[in-house]
Amino acid sequence: MVASTAQRAKNSQLTQILGRAGMVCYGVVHIVVAYLAVRVAFGDSGQQADQKGAIQQVGATPFGAVTLWVLAIGLVAYGLWQLMLAAFGFQWVTKKGKRTRRRIGAVVRAIIGFALGFYAGRLASGNGGGQSSDQSQQEFTAKLLSLPAGPALVAIVAAIVIGVAIAEVRKGIRKSFLQDLDLQDLPPGTQQWVRRLGVFGYLAKGVVLGIVGVLLAFAAFQSNAREAGGLDRALKTLAAQPFGTIALAVVAIGLAAFGVYCFAAARAHKS
Repeated sequence: MVASTAQRAKNSQLTQILGRAGMVCYGVVHIVVAYLAVRVAFGDSGQQADQKGAIQQVGATPFGAVTLWVLAIGLVAYGLWQLMLAAFGFQWVTKKGKRTRRRIGAVVRAIIGFALGFYAGRLASGNGGGQSSDQSQQEFTAKLLSLPAGPALVAIVAAIVIGVAIAEVRKGIRKSFLQDLDLQDLPPGTQQWVRRLGVFGYLAKGVVLGIVGVLLAFAAFQSNAREAGGLDRALKTLAAQPFGTIALAVVAIGLAAFGVYCFAAARAHKS
């Protein structure tokens, strides 16, 4: 009975509208992150170039408070939609193992949506932004390191993050994200562009996640939580490398491509 009610809720028009509108908000966040990454690439290292920084940037615009509330509601709705997909969706994926991985991915996206939505709500209500993503990551890593076999635990987390990064790259190369879309729902002539945006976007996300995983691995090997970091530190680490400006600019374009891809996926994603 409960499952049947939840299934009807997932398929309801209101849920679909809110969830897909939330995916647009998710895309907006990635586009603003891309803008911040470009600023970092060209020397503005004071910017917090991550999802929280993107939301802060939105809040600093005219009508920022209103926009933040829209983002907050949209991102929470996106999280709820992803949870429902995790519970009842991806029936079009025939292989059980792949369907399970899709559902796990939906749970992760739901957690991200809720976290960003609540963060936007806190900013909109004037309660402050709290810790940066780097600070949160370092605090989490420090807690793990303080446990028995802490470095091994952090190394396991690093391996998981790197594994997810590889999965994102494979998703882009193999174009498996297209399995979740009904491309015929998109305007004629746009399908090829959506494919390209998805490929570029998933490759960029994989690169950034891979750097986050490597930073965690350094923290594990050196038993030093300060070596860890989130998206902001990953992008700034990339910028500090030889040819880092060019590499970060390319990644920024990829993150923007993923944001635009989210706009299309909001319309064409299977339910």
